[in-house]
Amino acid sequence: MIKKILEILKEDCECAYKGLPKGMKMRVDDFDLWYGKTQAITSVNMNIQKNKVTAIIGPSGCGKSTLIRSFNRMNDTIPTVRTEGHVWLDGYDIYDDTADCVEIRRKVGMVFQKPNPFPFSIANNIYYGCQVNGMDVAKDEVVERCLKQAAIWEEVKDRLSENALSLSGGQQQRLCIARALAIEPEVILMDEPCSALDPIATAKIEDLINELKKDYTVVIVTHNMQQAARVSDYTAYMYLGELIEFGKTKQIFENPREESTEKYITGRFG
Repeated sequence: MIKKILEILKEDCECAYKGLPKGMKMRVDDFDLWYGKTQAITSVNMNIQKNKVTAIIGPSGCGKSTLIRSFNRMNDTIPTVRTEGHVWLDGYDIYDDTADCVEIRRKVGMVFQKPNPFPFSIANNIYYGCQVNGMDVAKDEVVERCLKQAAIWEEVKDRLSENALSLSGGQQQRLCIARALAIEPEVILMDEPCSALDPIATAKIEDLINELKKDYTVVIVTHNMQQAARVSDYTAYMYLGELIEFGKTKQIFENPREESTEKYITGRFG
């Protein structure tokens, strides 16, 4: 009887934990997602390496944003969403029934397509997440640290009490990145963070991404093939909700295995 109980407990533990190989931060196993009766993601399998940038590319409507939002369970806010499969973060299945969504979203931060600063001061934008999460940190220290990490400190250090909405679009996006860093995440998700920005602001964000991967794991969704080639270490190509090809960025862009991938990155369809 005791042996049987131990076997059941072992099985339960294995459902909640699955050790990942060294250097891997997240793993997606046979992941499916539906919006009501419509399947948006089909049997996706991919590995996300620690302290690397992974780009997800593909035509509009292929499931890129849906997939990235699944990495911190933001899709849970949509009543009709249903999922199957696993997404492992440091070995823990974030879709396990016992998973804490608040803790998952603290560990896996999100930066959206359009800058969305809160309508209060620059400093309070940074500190807000710390307050909400009950973090015992010094406000001045966390504000300065995060703004420096987001490469915007020199531009706003004398304007911290100003409304964040007074910043330019590129500055607002870097502020939103700084805000995401304040709660000390381990993974940063970026859903087309440069699509609303001019080339100069885009270049600053791309330089920032290269710096951030020293301390964080970054996953970026982008329609810009040149951007994916510049900033990412690994690239995933999606089409109609399926992961068509995944590998090192150099291989994907220079020697894709799938004809569909080659056609997309050379602009012949999509």
